[in-house]
Amino acid sequence: MLFIVNFGRSHYVPRSPAGRIAVIAFVALFAFTQPPLVFLLANRIEPWIAGMPFFFVYLLVLYFLLIGVLVWARRRGL
Repeated sequence: MLFIVNFGRSHYVPRSPAGRIAVIAFVALFAFTQPPLVFLLANRIEPWIAGMPFFFVYLLVLYFLLIGVLVWARRRGL
C-alpha cells in the first residue's frame, strides 16, 4: 500500500485576507477570556451592570463577540 503525502500549504493557515482577519480577531478576543488577561482586566464584581456583576458582563460581551466573528467568517464562506 502506497501513501502519497502532499507537503503543500497547510490547511491550518488561512488563505485569504478575510480568513487572516477572522483568525486574528478570534484568537485575540479569546485571549481576553483566559486567566492571565481576565484576572488583570475584569477580576472585580463592582460595578453591577443590568443586575449582573461586571465580571459576568465582561465575559458575556466577549463571548458574543467571539460568536459574531464565527458568524461573520461563515457568511464570508471562510
